Amino acid sequence: MASSKKYNCRVTQEDTSWTAEILRRKTARESIVSKSQTGFASEAEAEAWGQEELKNFLKTEADKRKKRA
Repeated sequence: MASSKKYNCRVTQEDTSWTAEILRRKTARESIVSKSQTGFASEAEAEAWGQEELKNFLKTEADKRKKRA
């Protein structure tokens, strides 16, 4: 799993479809949805998309930090 303390992936069900969200920890009690996608037919599809997007998201964030440094 490619999660960190600041970023995580969450999968939820809405009626018959699934939603995957990438969450960013704002504070100890508050999280913000950084990216999401809906309409997955199964939980496995949503989880796979979420984990892959989380890897890409973390890589992009690391690249941004390198450019700033």
